Amino acid sequence: MEKTTLILAGSFLLSAFTGLAQRQIDHSNCREGENVEYCITHKKMAELKKDPAFLASWEKDQAKNNEALKAGTEKGFIYQIPVVFHVLHNGGVENISDEQIYDALDILNRDFRLQNNDANNVQIDFVGMPTDAEIEFVLATKAPNGTCFKGITRTMSSLSYNGADGYDQVAAIRNGNDVYQNSWPGDDYLNVFIVGEAGGAAGYTTNPSTWSNNDMTNGIWILHDYVGSIGTSSVGSSRALTHEVGHWLNLDHTWGSNNNPGNASSCSTDDNVTDTPNCIGVTACLLNANTCNSVNSYWSFDVEDNVENYMDYSYCSKMYTAGQVARMRAALEVTSTGRKNLWQPANLTATGATGSLFLCKAEFISNKTAVCVGDSIQFTDDSYNLVSGWTWNFPGGTPATSTDPNPVVIYNTPGVYSVTLTATDGSTQDAETKTNYVRVLPASGTIPFHEGFENYTTLSGLPNWEVYNPNNNAAYAITTTAAHSGSKSVKLANFGQTGSNSDELIASPVDLSSVAANGGVVTLSFRYAYRKRTTADMEFLKVFITSDCGDSWAQRKTLSGSQLSPLAVSTTWTPSSVADWTTVHMINVTTEYWVDNFRYKFEFEGNGGNNFYLDDINIYLGAPSDNIVLGLAENGDIDELSLYPNPADNELNLRFSVNTAQEVVVQIQDVSGKVAETHAIQAAPGSNLVLMDTQKLAAGTYYASIKAGDAQKVLQFVIK
Repeated sequence: MEKTTLILAGSFLLSAFTGLAQRQIDHSNCREGENVEYCITHKKMAELKKDPAFLASWEKDQAKNNEALKAGTEKGFIYQIPVVFHVLHNGGVENISDEQIYDALDILNRDFRLQNNDANNVQIDFVGMPTDAEIEFVLATKAPNGTCFKGITRTMSSLSYNGADGYDQVAAIRNGNDVYQNSWPGDDYLNVFIVGEAGGAAGYTTNPSTWSNNDMTNGIWILHDYVGSIGTSSVGSSRALTHEVGHWLNLDHTWGSNNNPGNASSCSTDDNVTDTPNCIGVTACLLNANTCNSVNSYWSFDVEDNVENYMDYSYCSKMYTAGQVARMRAALEVTSTGRKNLWQPANLTATGATGSLFLCKAEFISNKTAVCVGDSIQFTDDSYNLVSGWTWNFPGGTPATSTDPNPVVIYNTPGVYSVTLTATDGSTQDAETKTNYVRVLPASGTIPFHEGFENYTTLSGLPNWEVYNPNNNAAYAITTTAAHSGSKSVKLANFGQTGSNSDELIASPVDLSSVAANGGVVTLSFRYAYRKRTTADMEFLKVFITSDCGDSWAQRKTLSGSQLSPLAVSTTWTPSSVADWTTVHMINVTTEYWVDNFRYKFEFEGNGGNNFYLDDINIYLGAPSDNIVLGLAENGDIDELSLYPNPADNELNLRFSVNTAQEVVVQIQDVSGKVAETHAIQAAPGSNLVLMDTQKLAAGTYYASIKAGDAQKVLQFVIK
């Protein structure tokens, strides 16, 4: 088989894919009522043909296709094509479901095998002409390295919505997808790239070409809302993939090689298929259109336009003709363009597209991973590619086990829990355990609440803070290099990160149910330090709150650009004085959030700027205060609250201060949230020292919760 790579095309192919995608939307190329060009395949090809070397190669490819067309193909032979759907998303609606993709594949196979019922009702001139292409599309189940997968990859990147260069989008998929980070050869797989923006088009591809041959870009780009008929798409958009696959198999639009429909000059061009009447194309379902004299070697009389053809722009496309089918099947017999290798038995076996499914990976997802006590989680089996039995284990949950494919589990005890699914196909089984997957939040803290991060060495595994880092790079972390008060704060090492990043720091519940009975005013304050990297930086700090433990979030504060900081430092920055910190007072935590499981989170959207620091989070009754409002006396602050020695062996010392004589409750919890010990101490005003015997505690990490009146603090310690 001839092998050629895209490198031969050099910068010319790159400019062809870049220049067109950056243009203004050509509304004459849009279907009626739509704001994207339905297809720009021929515009892509026209740009490529401006290169004499490409044009010469293209003409040779077409000659080979014509030779294969003359030779014909064996009727009754079913060509099977391995397909991979690559979802390029940025965490939004464009990250479509597996079900929507499966629906698109079903529609593609239905259309190519003439199993669509609407083909039984075509215009009278075309009755009996809809033809079974005898081409089927099968999900690949093996990656190029042999890894078993479900035929779908997912890549998170902002390039999903930047279709200025389709090759950049493919590079992002190749280097960042969740299955195999390298090339997916275009002569082994039909690669379908599902994106949020495709250069202003609903979809595009290139006709068979030696120049693309085995390159990963020998595929199809398509918008997420033109994939299938469900989810983000619709029935009216569901034939876009059928249209683009037609181009990928060497079909033109029914009006010829001119990309735009409705051009009268198209009557003088042809689509190289004799049984499709000459026409100028439509952008709606104009069934009575008769735009050109269609008499030719096939048609002895003038007929209406074949508006219902998949290669037109109508909303009522439902057929390929026999001539189109012959042309597509011939394209699959040409070696140099990479099409012939796809359906070879050896390639079907190598790509796992044989149709013989088996279980190769147990997997599951859930609708959430952090809940308040008493809340439920919906678990969903996501194993592939064939499952007939499920055994679930839910430590800490009710039920503790299940054999349902998609069970609902209630969690009643605070802690961090693992989940295990063992799946089987009847002969093979596989188990997937997600360690510390479920986080059941501790009981709500009380106000006044203060968090200065002094008592932590890490945010990992804490019961009261959750770090969300979807880009798997720098995340919120404890630092001792800067603080507004005390010696610690939280730092997001934003300097040096590339591309767009979004990081979250999510708090555990705080009980605000007493606000209404105590004046009806509550303030959420915090302090931050930040510098831009350049004066043009536009980064965001957003604060969200929730009244339902995190099922839904409302944005209540946004600081961006110069509002976040007007100052820029070109090198990595650390605050060096109190003057570097800004205090924010939020008084818009309104009535609907005065509940017993109020939560809040900080989201920082970085784009290559400088570092961000957070300290002294304070929630309290009343109007804003520039001083920390505390319930637990700290006499010169948190220095009076300490645990030692840490790590401990046989004995642990707790020192704290209170303003007045009162009961202080000390509770020891392990990392799962299980209470190991509880001590009630009658504390005297001023400094108190408590000695605790730890010989009964197993080695590991623990948390000491110290509650005095309305205030609660948590300290982490280790038993050797």
